[in-house]
Formats: sequence, structure tokens, C-alpha cells
Amino acid sequence: MFERFVDRFGSTATARTGGRPWLDPRLELASGYRSFAHLFSGTTFERGLLRVHDADSGPVAASVVGEAFPEYGGRLRPFAFDWLGRQFVLDEERLRSGEPLVLLMEPGTGMALEIPTTFSELIDDELVESSDAALLDQFFEEWSELNPDHLPLAFDQCVGYDVPLFLGGIDGVENLGVVDTDVYWTLTGQLRVATR
Repeated sequence: MFERFVDRFGSTATARTGGRPWLDPRLELASGYRSFAHLFSGTTFERGLLRVHDADSGPVAASVVGEAFPEYGGRLRPFAFDWLGRQFVLDEERLRSGEPLVLLMEPGTGMALEIPTTFSELIDDELVESSDAALLDQFFEEWSELNPDHLPLAFDQCVGYDVPLFLGGIDGVENLGVVDTDVYWTLTGQLRVATR
């Protein structure tokens, strides 16, 4: 399982020390999650393009995502996040054959995007075959060329919008800066809730 993911991303992996797997029971509803978490918890891929939550970062992400998107009532469990701080989460209320489906929670746009795939389909299919759609890797390369000194991104950093898109910010590299992921989520979450 996850051979295609390893072929695509494995050579770029850098592990974070002490990355214990986050074994939340709701995440373990997803086929393959447990083994994936044991392999990759706390791992950064491609200079920060994608990171996998561990037992420390996962619960914090669940808290800030829940505060930013209170309409989901705590039913979401993040398992990974990308360079823009967007959280890949499992939604325990959207199921297919008993498995939770994926949502992509975007702090910069204030939107939740339904991805009609299971965890294993996202990891081994979507991230491999459609990485630009899933991770905006072309945009990452554009930003990276202008900001090589910020790479690799630290595990707790993301590239956030200085002015969130839901407040009229420009969707371009000139509106991006490196920020602590939790701080970014807290601030944009408060703005999202206040403007709803």
C-alpha cells in the first residue's frame, strides 16, 4: 500500500525528530491510515510542499480548524497539511462504504472543499496523479524561486496570505509570507468567523 506515494514523494522526505503517530480513533476509520501514520508522522516532503501530522501537531490542528470552521462541530480530523497551511482532514459525517471522505480546509480562502475520495485514494491517487490540483505545486515552485532562503519550510511554518482572499487579498506570490501555521490559522479563523 502507498507504493505510488512513496515513488513520487519518498526521496524528498525529511523526518521530524520524535514524530509519534497520531492514532485518533476517527482517523483509524480510514483504511491504511494506521500504517501510513507509523511510516510518515512528522515527515516533511519536497521542502515543505506536504507535511504529515504527528501526535503533537494533529490535535493542535484539529483545535484551530474547529475554531475557524465551527459549523463542522468538531467532526473533522486533520492528517496532513500543505505549504499554504491548508489542512487535509477526514470528515466523519461524509462516508463511502463506511470510510470517511476527505475535506480540504483552506485558511486563505475561508473555504472547505469536498474531495470525493477516501484517505487511501487521496494518498496514492490524487496526490500522485493530480499533485498540482491537490497541492498547488506549480504555485509553490513560483513562490520558491523568489524565496529560496525560506526553504525548506520548518514543520511548524506555512506560506500564508498577508491579506486573506476572503477579505479581498490578491491570489499571487506578492501577497504571501512565511508564518507560523498555528498563528496563521488562529488569525484567519477569527477573521473568517467575524465576517460570516
